[in-house]
Amino acid sequence: MSPLQVVLVGYGPVGARFVEELLPGVRSGAVALTVLAGEPVEAYNRVLVAEYAVGNTDLDAMLVGDRETAEEAGARVLFGVDVTAIDRDGRTVTLSTGESLAYDRLVLATGSRANVPTLDGIERNRRDLASLEKYGAQLIARDDALPTGITALRDLADAERVLEAVQGRKRIVVLGAGVLGLELALAAAHAGAQVCVVHHGPHPMPRNLDRGGGQVLRSALRRTGIQVIAHSRAEAVAFRTADDGDRRFDMLVTADGKQIRGDLLVLSCGVSPRTELAVLAGLRTAAGIVVHPTLQSWTDPAIFAIGDCAQVVERTEELAGQRTLPGAPSGLIAPGWRQAAWLAGALLDEAVERPTVVAAPVEREPLVMLKAEHIDVVAVGDISGDPFDDDALHPRRRVSQWADPEHLRYVKMVTEEGVLTGFVSVGMPRTAAELTLLFERGGELPADRSLLLRFDGPDYDPAADADAFAPTTTVCWCNAVTVGRIEESAACGNTTVECVGRDTRAGTGCGGCRGRIAEVLARVADPNGEPTLTV
Repeated sequence: MSPLQVVLVGYGPVGARFVEELLPGVRSGAVALTVLAGEPVEAYNRVLVAEYAVGNTDLDAMLVGDRETAEEAGARVLFGVDVTAIDRDGRTVTLSTGESLAYDRLVLATGSRANVPTLDGIERNRRDLASLEKYGAQLIARDDALPTGITALRDLADAERVLEAVQGRKRIVVLGAGVLGLELALAAAHAGAQVCVVHHGPHPMPRNLDRGGGQVLRSALRRTGIQVIAHSRAEAVAFRTADDGDRRFDMLVTADGKQIRGDLLVLSCGVSPRTELAVLAGLRTAAGIVVHPTLQSWTDPAIFAIGDCAQVVERTEELAGQRTLPGAPSGLIAPGWRQAAWLAGALLDEAVERPTVVAAPVEREPLVMLKAEHIDVVAVGDISGDPFDDDALHPRRRVSQWADPEHLRYVKMVTEEGVLTGFVSVGMPRTAAELTLLFERGGELPADRSLLLRFDGPDYDPAADADAFAPTTTVCWCNAVTVGRIEESAACGNTTVECVGRDTRAGTGCGGCRGRIAEVLARVADPNGEPTLTV
């Protein structure tokens, strides 16, 4: 029996996980795998690009791929090579090198690109079918060219531009107040740069936080030294001519007349899935590449999509005829990793002609965490309820709220019949950890909600809280690693956070659980042992 020919387009963290999970089939000869990586470097964790941009980590610590192991297993891995076209009838892809590759199964893990907002002074490229048919070579797998002094933050080249500004103690203007923009702003400020955040919403992280949590976060940002300009819609950029004759960014101009000067403008205005290949190939696309819950394209059963480019929608006759479809790619690394692992398993089953018995992953509500020094923000679920809503309209919903703006602390909890359905926590890391545990388990809150505040009180001893360290308690949401698995790893000699990460993958996704991993290690260490975040 000839091997199943699998071609993977894209080699970011999701693509790297797919390769890792598929390697047993490659080694056995059941799968012939070709990996096409657009960047000329090993796969790395893009979630950590902001840390790299301020010098807090290096590339080696970000790497998640292993080309050498993949090639030793028999896979073919091509760096710096793009796919320019998909021939669905012939089941081939055309490469930027001119080569044509055949496939039985094509997996698209093309990720997403940074959104470039509509600003006078910056050109934006359309990526509709007509534009792609005319300018495909310039648009496929390419980001919009930005003027000198303006960058996004999606890859290593972007990070190098930010790092130069940070090291030069330059003034950085961040446009956008989402999670990634704020993480960069905080990291740059801690590294010594002057930082200004400009956004048109009422408060930072408006998609994730309510007004109370957003206002406390804004105060925390300002106490860190970051200038925050809200309710200001960016309208244009102005330029200056440097001493070397280069035309570069000078100021951001807002619709209300503000002129915000800086040395570097970082666009942090969200992302859009890379769907160009799918559009040109005639695949159904909406916000992303539309796939069944099995990650198989609505249009072509031989093509799959995973990660930031995949929009998972159950196909119905009603939806099939609609232009707009519900949902969108999550934009988070954990769902992409779960998709990659499941799809690799399904293709392995197909290669050896056995049925797939594991159900496709059903994604839960995404947990959003702001990872920054001295600022802890966690949010999940629907937090739109207000404590003073009319009970007659929401008879089962209850909202509890506690705020201490002076000390930058805030918690809001929303329940349905006592079960936690959403919460916001700012400046309360241990309370957030307990609420995360309750949310994950679908647990009920105590009748007296104020009991939860004790976790961040001065007398709280985490060593006395057995439930938080129960073996089945999840520590790393990105990789579903439990307390018990970390304890097993520590017993095998992995006594640092980095060692545990290499052994279990815990802490290698968004990185928000590294403190919790250290706490688990402290409990299993020698009496005089101390957890450490170094190798």
